[in-house]
Amino acid sequence: MAKKLFVKTYGCQMNVYDSERMHGVMAAEGYEPTDRAEEADLILLNTCHIREKAAEKVYSELGRLKPLKEARPDLKIGVAGCVAQAEGEEILRRQPAVDFAVGPQAYHRLPALVANGGVDTEFPLEDKFLRMPAAPRRRAPTAFLTVQEGCDKFCAFCVVPYTRGAEVSRPAARLLGEARALAEQGVREITLLGQNVNAYHGEGPDGGDWTLARLLREIAGIEGIERLRYTTSHPNDMSDDLIAAHGELEKLMPYLHLPVQSGSDRVLKAMNRRHRADDYLALIERIRAARPDIALSGDFIVGFPGETEAEFAQTLALAEAVGYGSAFTFKYSSRPGTPAAGVGEQVPEPVKDERLARLNAVISRDQKAFQTSMVGRRLPVLVEKAGRLDGQMVGKSPWLHAVHFLAPAETAGQVVMVDVVESGPNSLSGRLAA
Repeated sequence: MAKKLFVKTYGCQMNVYDSERMHGVMAAEGYEPTDRAEEADLILLNTCHIREKAAEKVYSELGRLKPLKEARPDLKIGVAGCVAQAEGEEILRRQPAVDFAVGPQAYHRLPALVANGGVDTEFPLEDKFLRMPAAPRRRAPTAFLTVQEGCDKFCAFCVVPYTRGAEVSRPAARLLGEARALAEQGVREITLLGQNVNAYHGEGPDGGDWTLARLLREIAGIEGIERLRYTTSHPNDMSDDLIAAHGELEKLMPYLHLPVQSGSDRVLKAMNRRHRADDYLALIERIRAARPDIALSGDFIVGFPGETEAEFAQTLALAEAVGYGSAFTFKYSSRPGTPAAGVGEQVPEPVKDERLARLNAVISRDQKAFQTSMVGRRLPVLVEKAGRLDGQMVGKSPWLHAVHFLAPAETAGQVVMVDVVESGPNSLSGRLAA
């Protein structure tokens, strides 16, 4: 009887992609996926270190899994991802139920860790993707494709350079091959992933470096691929050819996640963001000139050490000026080992809470207005799956809105036209166009 693998994934889309590849690695070892930890022979927690109290959440989950290990000593439990990279030895010390810890660059060595236990958080020279089998065949019409890993920006608040390593771009030929394989499986939309995806500079088949824009153009030419997206970007790497691609590539969806973090130049400098607020706003103008209907998404951190009320007001002003379709907002929390940890005057938690609420009010207002503007429009929707109601299907608009409507089940995987009739809190509802 086949062994069972249960994977719980935390955090970003890159972890989702990595989890799929780990399923591929262990499928070659005879493991089948399961959605129930109780029936698994191997449990993997693929962790993220970005959010506040990330490690505590992992230890809490391990505490819930401990009785399974006590009842079945042959059960193997592993911690993967960025928390494992940062705290591998400590995890095994604090929670004896854990058999092994593996960092993001060592997943191709997973079978040896399952067999022998231990910690592997090295940054090997070999390409882990070259050594990892393909993920199991997909059933969904959308897929992630990691094209770049790591970051050289060293923002003062961020652990990514320490948990994911330096920027590395995968060769274009391998990515094109993987994209073609996804298209053959029925994938219609691919999201290219990277910690700093627009810094992509992978080796092309011609021996020269390809930019992200060149890669997007080539993938757009693959038969069956109808939509492209990419995330996450840094403002300093929005090159001229990438901006032009937004205006020229019909398959590149009109949605861009471009984090800014603050509207204060002093805070941006303290964060080591290497751009000013005006630089960011000028960049937004250029992008919108190339693609007028583009929706912008962003990241913000409030309460960075030393942030004054006047500096926070500059963040509010920037958010007002851009008019985001959506955004992710966070209170600053110290990450051990990062340059900002324990440096500067800390903003009191009640002040952080109040500022976050004010920023969220602006973001929510603009997000609601953008979503409401879709009512009365006919939108192309990529149908992904059945909805919660009988006969209902759910898909995504070009601007990443969830759209639900009544339609035959066989529309899954197709792009259909939907007349939007209502905007809800988190989605749109509509009718399948005649």
